Amino acid sequence: MQSSRFFDEEIDKDNRPIDAVDDEDTSGGSVPVKPWDPGKIRITTKSFSLRDVVDQIEDSEIDLSPDFQREYVWKARQRTRLIESILLGIPLPAFYFNQEKDGTYQVVDGVQRLSTIALFMRNEHVLDKEDLEYLHGLHGATFDTLEPAASRRLRSTQIVVHVIEPQTPDEVKYDIFGRVNTLGSPLSAQEIRHAMSKERSRNFLRTLSESESFDAATEMHYWRRDPSTGRSTRDSGRMTNRELALRFCAFRWFVNEDYRKHSSLDAFLVEFTRRLDGSSDSAHPISDEGLEELRLDFNRAMINARSVMGRLAFRRLSGSGAARRGPINRAVFESQAVALASYEPVEIADRLEQIKNAFVGLFEDSDYARAVTVATGDPRAVDKRLNAARAALAGVMK
Repeated sequence: MQSSRFFDEEIDKDNRPIDAVDDEDTSGGSVPVKPWDPGKIRITTKSFSLRDVVDQIEDSEIDLSPDFQREYVWKARQRTRLIESILLGIPLPAFYFNQEKDGTYQVVDGVQRLSTIALFMRNEHVLDKEDLEYLHGLHGATFDTLEPAASRRLRSTQIVVHVIEPQTPDEVKYDIFGRVNTLGSPLSAQEIRHAMSKERSRNFLRTLSESESFDAATEMHYWRRDPSTGRSTRDSGRMTNRELALRFCAFRWFVNEDYRKHSSLDAFLVEFTRRLDGSSDSAHPISDEGLEELRLDFNRAMINARSVMGRLAFRRLSGSGAARRGPINRAVFESQAVALASYEPVEIADRLEQIKNAFVGLFEDSDYARAVTVATGDPRAVDKRLNAARAALAGVMK
């Protein structure tokens, strides 16, 4: 499958457009930040043997977050070097787990390492001498073919795990994980939300973010080829595509009064993810019928955005509608998509140019332009960008 790129932009060393989605200032502006109480933080440090960890993974007591960072799955050489390090007795860096109220764990930092260990102990990875640095005699070995002493050493290896306990508020957990430096790149905001979520929201957001209508509206469907295997995997851009889908659903479902109850944009999105999963402490879960309604709304919004704005959809433009296309702007995405979701494609078919002009004209309003660029987490900015786009569209449709 050939890669599909946004346009003739510069490509970084990982073959990803460097300006696919722009950076964002999500601060609350002049709105005071609601501080959380450090006394609510509950972190315990535990030791687990690798045998215990893999058993709990197999029993679904430890969740490795299926498809988490799937485009960054370790290569065979990295896997072999990790197993070799363990057999050499080299301690592993600490892991971070999120604990749920039912006692199960979600792995936030250490997914690739634990995935590799579980893979090897299931005899699904074979050590290769080309990748071994010291233990060349283990060429061709699987877990079951290790000598008893080596097998015991691996199974009894202790790892250190920092566990964020369930009584710690979600927004505090999110902030803690946001401060954690992982072995690779620091986790993105959506990767943290994904790691703290459950299968229901993961599957739903994946369905939306990999839909044909979303691909057409955003042109975010690009692929990475693994040079060692020749296989291509869909690149989510550090789950930016799922974040956009989540933000649409959250702002489509909630009114601004609901948003103001939360301490930040991140806290708002974490809580909505909880509602998708049916694990919120403060609100009813979103029903299957509600999910279907959101799916239809999202699909309608994406089809309309492509029809109205073409390849300029969700970009920050000058008031003159300058043709130079920049990256997708998350706040503009919310603004345009939420407004467009209220109309069927047939309803707007004969007014596409007028709607486009109305959306472009919003950027002449300095308050709107600021609402999609500066302090986008400020409730006043959220209110401005959502209501301005709705009003502009309603003015054309009246």
